[in-house]
Amino acid sequence: MKNNIVSVEWLKNNLTKDSLVILDSSPESTATGKISLLKGSYIPNARIFNIKEHFTDTTSQFPNTIPSAAQFEKACQALGINADSEIVVYDNFGIYTSARVWWLFKVMGHDNVRVLDGGLPEWVTQGYESIQKSDLIQDYDTGNFKSNFEAKYLIKYDDIINNIETKKFLIVDARPAGRFAGTAPEPRKYLQSGNIPNSINIPYKSLLENGKFKSEQELNKIFNEQTDGQTELVFSCGSGMTACIVMLASEMAFKNSKYLYDGSWTEYAELQNLRTDIA
Repeated sequence: MKNNIVSVEWLKNNLTKDSLVILDSSPESTATGKISLLKGSYIPNARIFNIKEHFTDTTSQFPNTIPSAAQFEKACQALGINADSEIVVYDNFGIYTSARVWWLFKVMGHDNVRVLDGGLPEWVTQGYESIQKSDLIQDYDTGNFKSNFEAKYLIKYDDIINNIETKKFLIVDARPAGRFAGTAPEPRKYLQSGNIPNSINIPYKSLLENGKFKSEQELNKIFNEQTDGQTELVFSCGSGMTACIVMLASEMAFKNSKYLYDGSWTEYAELQNLRTDIA
């Protein structure tokens, strides 16, 4: 598998490979409430990777917070994932939550993970078979996956505050331009929109075309134009989800940087008390 993505053609040709584990990370809806037209459909042999229930720290006050290494390890083992598993992850929006799963495995020390370019929509578009949940195998032998958490990739609020003065790194914000500029509302209505000092805006949708990543040449051009020579990149968004899409695009075509401000704008705005008055 080349780089960090695979095509649906590759997956179709390797669907029954013994070491392959296919993970479906499809969400119930997007942050804005959009529901996929393919909800309830799955690629054969897929295993349901429930981010919200099993791969998020549900005790955190902020959404989508990274789980502990122990929680991640236990949940992966329950899915039958092994230390030598070759993982391909997809979602039913094309490229949405799948990049977050890619990053979670990377930060937990498992490098053999790729994102399905175009996800389930591209799979269906190419005429390949999809199945219903009732057709999935959902009981697995316990895997031997082990977490090896790499804390350096997890950027915290204090790091962000210090960076306002030091400008050690450049924050790349994946939210839509209006939310970044403060002219459009946040989906979490209690928060003001706006941006973190020393950040730039590369909306994740600007890196995609028909649900797939743009070419490496196009992606490289976008990052070169936007980052202005900055070498240290940290990715952010509303709650740490779509930031991983921009991070993955950067890994594919620009700089190798897996640094994520996991709390993202939600944490920053909350702790800065950037609340919207609610009548």
